[in-house]
Amino acid sequence: MSTAVIIVAGGSGLRMGGPIPKQFALLCGRPVLMHTIEKFYNTIEDANIIVVLPKQEEDRWSNLCSQYGFNIPHIIVFGGKNRFDSVRNGLVQAYGCDIVAIHDGVRPLVSSKVILDALETAKKHGSAVPAIPVTDTLRKYSVNESMGIDRSGLFAVQTPQCFKGEIIMDSYDTEFSPLFTDDASVAEAKGYSITLTEGDPLNIKLTTPSDMLIAEAVLSATRIDPGSVDSHPL
Repeated sequence: MSTAVIIVAGGSGLRMGGPIPKQFALLCGRPVLMHTIEKFYNTIEDANIIVVLPKQEEDRWSNLCSQYGFNIPHIIVFGGKNRFDSVRNGLVQAYGCDIVAIHDGVRPLVSSKVILDALETAKKHGSAVPAIPVTDTLRKYSVNESMGIDRSGLFAVQTPQCFKGEIIMDSYDTEFSPLFTDDASVAEAKGYSITLTEGDPLNIKLTTPSDMLIAEAVLSATRIDPGSVDSHPL
């Protein structure tokens, strides 16, 4: 079955606070986005890798690929004004693929197991969304009062979110809604059911400087003991 991987890296990374978007920040000596692309390239045979970038960052990415000798085949697509539009732009290049995986460009620690489990589940059930149980105590704040929330049955959602091609194409054939916080919410709005798969606590989205420190530590530990974390290519 043909597989397309849409890696969404269209954000500005303002919360990271650095001089460049976080997908280009250096992680163990190379841009974050290169780690992410390489993980999918090494995990999925013959994957059609589609990278969604801000149009204004095209030259920066081209120069980085040249500087670091990064030659993994991939297609560049320009992002839109929000994540929904960026994914929809990427889907144009994924047309006709049996399975489509959509992943955040700043989740470079995703394991091969998480990826393969999601792909296999999507083949069987039409969709697959990695998730982990919420372990933190939660409270809801409203009009100067707060109340505890029962966390049993609550999950934190990750990527890659995988779908049969016809399902995700049909799902994105709609107008944007602010309720669309991920691809699963788009598919759900079209009436499709969502199947959860086992995520990984290490599959974090790099959003703040502290996240970068965690990722550096994880990848550095992998260099010392490649078996300690799912063999991330370095």
